Amino acid sequence: MGERLRFEVLGPVRAWRGDDEIELGSPQQRAILAILLLQAGQPASPDQLIAAIWGDAAPRAAVGVVRSYVSRLRRALGPGHPAAVIESVGGGYALRTENLDLAGFQRHLGVAREASRAGDAPAAADALRAALDLWHGTPLAGVNGDYAEFQRVRLGQVRLTAIEDLAAADIESGRYAEAAAGLAEVIAEEPLRERPRELLMLALYRSGRQADALAVFAQVQRLLADELGLDPGPDLKEMQRRILASDPALLAPATPASVPAAPHGPTQNGPTQHGPSQLPPDLPDFVGRDEERSVMAGALTPSHASVPVVGVEGLAGIGKTALAVHLGHEIAADFPDGRLFVDLGTAGEPLAELLRGVGVPGAGLPESFSERMALWRTLTTGRRLLVVLDDARDAEQVRRLLPGSGGSAVVITARQRLYGLAYVHWLTLGGLGEDDSIALLERLIGAGRVRAEPSDIRELVRRTAGQPQVLRALGARIASRPGWSIAEANRRLGRPGPGSPVLPPECRAIERPYMSVMEQLSPAQARAFRLLSMADGPEVSLDAAAAVLELPLDDAAALLESLVDLHLLEPGGLDRYHYTEPLRQFARSRAFADDGPEASQEAFVRLVRFRGAEADRARPGA
Repeated sequence: MGERLRFEVLGPVRAWRGDDEIELGSPQQRAILAILLLQAGQPASPDQLIAAIWGDAAPRAAVGVVRSYVSRLRRALGPGHPAAVIESVGGGYALRTENLDLAGFQRHLGVAREASRAGDAPAAADALRAALDLWHGTPLAGVNGDYAEFQRVRLGQVRLTAIEDLAAADIESGRYAEAAAGLAEVIAEEPLRERPRELLMLALYRSGRQADALAVFAQVQRLLADELGLDPGPDLKEMQRRILASDPALLAPATPASVPAAPHGPTQNGPTQHGPSQLPPDLPDFVGRDEERSVMAGALTPSHASVPVVGVEGLAGIGKTALAVHLGHEIAADFPDGRLFVDLGTAGEPLAELLRGVGVPGAGLPESFSERMALWRTLTTGRRLLVVLDDARDAEQVRRLLPGSGGSAVVITARQRLYGLAYVHWLTLGGLGEDDSIALLERLIGAGRVRAEPSDIRELVRRTAGQPQVLRALGARIASRPGWSIAEANRRLGRPGPGSPVLPPECRAIERPYMSVMEQLSPAQARAFRLLSMADGPEVSLDAAAAVLELPLDDAAALLESLVDLHLLEPGGLDRYHYTEPLRQFARSRAFADDGPEASQEAFVRLVRFRGAEADRARPGA
């Protein structure tokens, strides 16, 4: 495809091939490109694109218009290979690229975060400067619509927070003049924002300008009183008190602030974690998910006016909760007011649990649900809380539990994407890659056994499709049999055929999450999932599925797409689908158990007849 493409959204939406800018066409085409880029490689459906571009004012033929815009973008971005840049995935479109200025910005923020946690303020400052250098104007300039405006506000808040964090790192590095200059920009843009005033007071005080530092407090005190009728917040008041008291700790560099930093100013002991910590323990052998963790951490940067929400969807047992918990522990210092966790699949009254988590006693809970919602948002507004809502089932359930704005962030895990929630950054979690799968097996079995048989261990990983619960179950089984080689394990492990007197314990552990998904399916969905697995390979076409299920094409397509939504099938191109190996084995076992051998055989016969008829039609002269 020639020279590599690169894209920009931290300013006007632009695309480049080498040094040549690509003409992107109309504002609507640029909007579609911007949305796909902001999806970070995840597919966007035509309905999502229509809603983002036109909202409630979509034209009648909006789907066709979107297809036309996508077609033109493909020709512009990938001449000669029009579908290689923007892919068709599961009825939607995806654009996967590492050459995006926003991705580079997030990577630099991640480097700064790690440097800050390691106590290296100069390195954190360097990474933050590199991140901010990627900005070249108002993000998504020239793209209209509510979605673009929301993203502009969100990204603008992320940028201001990065400038504040750079100032904090500069202060800890002794670069007070540079810090003051950067803070002046934030104060000019958002004069009511308190954290930059607090940092400016510290920078001035450490520069020997005590009177100027106190003048900053007096100025913001008057402004808040005139504009909002409010007093300065507790952190600004504390900074004033410590300056008036000539607190010696203010002159010594504190532990550098985390990135993104909490709105609390530097203190004598550096940032600390206050409030409740309800996160389950982290997995000691957690591996991988580096890209997902980086994207999530960047998207969870708290905003003054909104609540950032990240959603993680994927198959039951794929590791959504483990990822959310691991990330929560990693970024705990960014949320010093508490880390709350609610399992929505088991919680009887999740809102009551959250209120108790922030200190409301059971006797103090309001009677009505609406009063509890109001109290929850009142108590969480302006607080730095991380709220993990695990195993969410519908959008309304989540919407009622969102905290107040001004500092909190939310992580949702769900078995399928929840529609109807505005401005959620969704990630689809698949299996671990081969290297991460092998790393997990090394921790479970022992590096010596794993590295002694590299080809056999790769075959074992292939059979697991990288699904963590499968890797853990098989790893535990192999660890309990130290006399087995990996080759012997590959021969022995696997689900026994129908009629076997014993189901090995690892099979029960592997299939328990699958069974929980089966309970959610309608009879038609469950039948389709089971019988389509009778094919002699993992892949099935829409036409073949319609023949096996004895359904019209439209009905069969709706069933298959619903199974894709639940991650029981994977899209494999236009009207083609496939099972991962563990799910295919499970589906075949359920077909024999639930539909019976006769119905399973009849489904296979229908497939064979369909393929025979298809082959006859393909013969010349047929």
